[in-house]
Amino acid sequence: MRAEALEAPAVAEALLQADTDTLQALARSLREAPPRALLTVARGSSDHAAHYAAYLVMARLGRLVTSLPMSLVTLYASRLACDGLVSLAFSQSGQSPDLLAPTGYFSANGARTVAFVNDPASPLAQASQWVLPLHAGPERSVAATKSYIAQLVAGARLVAHWEVDSPLKAALPGLPEALQRACACDWGAAVEALTPVSRLIVVSRGTGQAVAMEAALKLKEVCGIQAEAFSGAELRHGPMALVEQGYPVLVLAPRGPAQAGLLALAQDMRSRGARVLLAAPAGTAGAQLPLAETGHEDLDPIAVVQSFYPMVEALARARGRDPDAPPHLSKVTRTH
Repeated sequence: MRAEALEAPAVAEALLQADTDTLQALARSLREAPPRALLTVARGSSDHAAHYAAYLVMARLGRLVTSLPMSLVTLYASRLACDGLVSLAFSQSGQSPDLLAPTGYFSANGARTVAFVNDPASPLAQASQWVLPLHAGPERSVAATKSYIAQLVAGARLVAHWEVDSPLKAALPGLPEALQRACACDWGAAVEALTPVSRLIVVSRGTGQAVAMEAALKLKEVCGIQAEAFSGAELRHGPMALVEQGYPVLVLAPRGPAQAGLLALAQDMRSRGARVLLAAPAGTAGAQLPLAETGHEDLDPIAVVQSFYPMVEALARARGRDPDAPPHLSKVTRTH
């Protein structure tokens, strides 16, 4: 897991240089025939990457994006309207039946279907009209790392090319170097603080929420910690009742419009007696976990998870668990 996570900067560099003609043609199609509706099709870590891409589409392009409940197609046989629809499927293996069924349905009924997939020969790629390979190479660890980061990069890259005169596009070439710096960020304080815990809240907001969701999943998957992800706003509703003296809270506060509220929340949680671990750019008051900055604040969440992965792998080992072989899990999950 650690070795694959540290390959992510090189994966990002390869991805950013590949499939340019396909990407430009897809972006041109989206500009010339704007979608009437967009949805994402994904599970697990890939669904978190889809959440990030969807947030960028909504925030930067003003188009609403829905996360598809796959059972609408696989169990309920719903006759979903496909006119003007664009479907974005995210997957490492491209093999799960509940991704294939809706993608095949949408393709057969006139929607534009896009697959972000690590295996360009997979059934999901074959069922899709547009394929943007992740170029992550073989990923043997059950826990996805470099393929998840590749999905984040691929989603940001599509949005950057879809958007006209995008500052995001100008920042993409510098992303691999920023991810290298993120690999070097010292998150040892988190390993020490979280080794004895059994439960944890992970908090972020906006473009960072997708990374909070991914962090919570990995903490469950490889560390055996009951972790839940909440937005900074949502935490102030019902989940606040959980926060008691010593309760561990991991706050991910990269740059952007959500940062000020997250920093205030971290301070509030500390005043309530919570054990707060704050991840924020170097120099931020109260931050124990440094964050590398990228060329654009909307890309910063990718650097956040790049720093998180080596930490969570080390945390699993500190807790006596094998991060490369989580119990009851396999690399390819086939759900219906």
